[in-house]
Amino acid sequence: MKNKLVYIFGLLILLASCKGEDEQKRLAENAKDAQKKKVIFENIKKGWDFYDEPINEATEETVKTWNELRLFIEELARKPKMTISAYQQKAKAISKKALALRNNVPELFNKPQIKTRISVLITKVRLMDMYIHLDEIPDQKVVQLVGEINKELATLQRQMDILTEKSKIPVEEGEDEMRRMLLDSARAIPNNPNMVLPNPSVIPASTRAIINPNDARVE
Repeated sequence: MKNKLVYIFGLLILLASCKGEDEQKRLAENAKDAQKKKVIFENIKKGWDFYDEPINEATEETVKTWNELRLFIEELARKPKMTISAYQQKAKAISKKALALRNNVPELFNKPQIKTRISVLITKVRLMDMYIHLDEIPDQKVVQLVGEINKELATLQRQMDILTEKSKIPVEEGEDEMRRMLLDSARAIPNNPNMVLPNPSVIPASTRAIINPNDARVE
């Protein structure tokens, strides 16, 4: 009986010892995981630096009428609070605002080159949103995408500026009428191959480019 009690007592001590070692191991792993998450959070916090102001006059004027662009830039300006979950929520909000950029694009900027830049910007934002929501967050990739989003946003705004400047170039007198006449003539050519176009020498240089070189001309 005495030996049996000693055996049971020894077994209890062994179980308690194993349990203590498992607890210490668990605590050590938790501490390591917490430290890793802290490093990830600090890296993302440091690299979370978006261009949150219009970089040129064209964008500054446009945000007054293009509500979706204004809301997107404002979303970029609001930096998250001090938790990784706050950054995850912010990434989701930015992604939602980026998708809305396809809506209500002002007529001046409703061009293929602008649509392309918007699509690329949306892709970068959605990638950032995806990476920051992974169980193992690739912090360096998230920070890299922040820089790429800034680059795409700057490219979009520069393209807007180019279109704005082009819209300010005065049209030569009579050029609008000449363009319309040439376009009407081009549409009529398939049905009337004998139609003669105006003498190129009287057409403004900037308008001649729209004439098909295969069309008939009067020398």
